[in-house]
Amino acid sequence: MLPAVRIDHRPVALTAVPGGLLLGFLDFVWIKWVPYPFAELGNSTATWAVAAFAFGWWLRSGPVRAALGAAVLLVVAVPSYYLTATLLQGDDLAVLWAPTSLLWMAFGVLAGIVFGTGGTWARLPGPRRIVGTALPAAVFFEEAARFASRPGAAWNVAIDVALGVLAVVLVGRSNRQRALALAVAVPVAAVIFVGFALAAGF
Repeated sequence: MLPAVRIDHRPVALTAVPGGLLLGFLDFVWIKWVPYPFAELGNSTATWAVAAFAFGWWLRSGPVRAALGAAVLLVVAVPSYYLTATLLQGDDLAVLWAPTSLLWMAFGVLAGIVFGTGGTWARLPGPRRIVGTALPAAVFFEEAARFASRPGAAWNVAIDVALGVLAVVLVGRSNRQRALALAVAVPVAAVIFVGFALAAGF
């Protein structure tokens, strides 16, 4: 009988928790002091989703550990963001446990699982690499589509589209993979767009 293999989960915890604290802090600082239109990248669901993807991609581990770690990253980032707002501009500390904060944490769990897993897929051979590589572009393209409906948001659309393409260029291993990932990103972006619309309806 083969001996049981003990998996050390400490590297995930030791990176996900401080990473979440740093993400929430830097996100608020970015929004507060970076000028428009780049400040919108701080107030961006795509930015947080790509942070979860980057965590899974960097971790070089299995999808389960990447998904759980990325979910922890985003969940911790939410109270870190609001705590930073309290420390830097005197916001009410009660927002930390407000229903809106809890809702964002719930979304963080979902996004962490999906995009953390996608980060590991981007390193695997086969079709999963294409889907994983497409995810950062898809979430930026979806956000660009939402900006497109707002007057005066042309720069935001351009920035999101450029970042989506850049993510594919950086993560993809070949021009063929990059082209396929961009093609896959468009319908995935449509799915995310519908999901946001349904969530807004509720």
